[in-house]
Amino acid sequence: MASPLALPGWRHVYSGKVRDLYLPAEGPEDRMLVVASDRISAFDHVLSPGIPDKGVLLTTLSLWWFDRLAGADGGRPIPNHLLPGEVPAPVAGRAMLARRLDMLPVECVVRGYLTGSGWAEYRERGTVCGIPLPDGLADGDRLPEPLFTPAFKAQLGEHDENISYERAVELVGAEHAAALRDLSLEIYARGARTAEERGLILADTKFEFGVDEDGIVRLADEVLTSDSSRYWDAAAWANGATPAERMASFDKQPVRDWLAARWDKEGTPPELPTEVVAQTAGAYRELLERLTA
Repeated sequence: MASPLALPGWRHVYSGKVRDLYLPAEGPEDRMLVVASDRISAFDHVLSPGIPDKGVLLTTLSLWWFDRLAGADGGRPIPNHLLPGEVPAPVAGRAMLARRLDMLPVECVVRGYLTGSGWAEYRERGTVCGIPLPDGLADGDRLPEPLFTPAFKAQLGEHDENISYERAVELVGAEHAAALRDLSLEIYARGARTAEERGLILADTKFEFGVDEDGIVRLADEVLTSDSSRYWDAAAWANGATPAERMASFDKQPVRDWLAARWDKEGTPPELPTEVVAQTAGAYRELLERLTA
């Protein structure tokens, strides 16, 4: 992984798989700079090369959604972590200035459609994250209603753990757990409605929230991007002949597919070929253009 940039007035404090965090070099540490890189990860490994302009594309889409959810879509304003102000020139377009929050250790997953790990569990036990579902559902089917299926946020390098709502209450308290559930389901519904208007399906997504100094729960990190959400083309979902056609997503699935076919997840992963990098960049860009046009 490349060394983080040196940014005047800021000091680097943390790097995740795809983001770098900075705090002010001097003065109060009540704000932070969240920088989205072009790095891409799969199967808990950062891969090479990165995806050109990925940081800009994801930041642009997040900021668009934050604006929509602040009331531009006609809904009630959802508090978020953004602060006004300019970001340093070297990271312009791919960074957000944000207030520091006490982050809640629950990843808020909302599933509107049956797919992925949920489909695997349903085939085995008829449930998704322990929630019983009707018999007879197929991969990619719309669920009777969106499900809030929280996860416990693991340390870097470890897998998040699906948890029950009751466990979420134990982790953050009844009041915060209810707020996370209700906010997540509301944001998903608003995002799904916007996506539908643009010929897209928001199959599932995940959110992160934190609490500010006044006790307000705020939406943080990224929101409804290709890295946090699964989008499908509505026409392909309705008319596709195979699951692969119905559920082709606007994210890093080409990377996962290529890697899974060529790597046993041991040692250093192989370098991504030019065509896979280009295909993935195209998917990120197409989603941004379709949503924001």
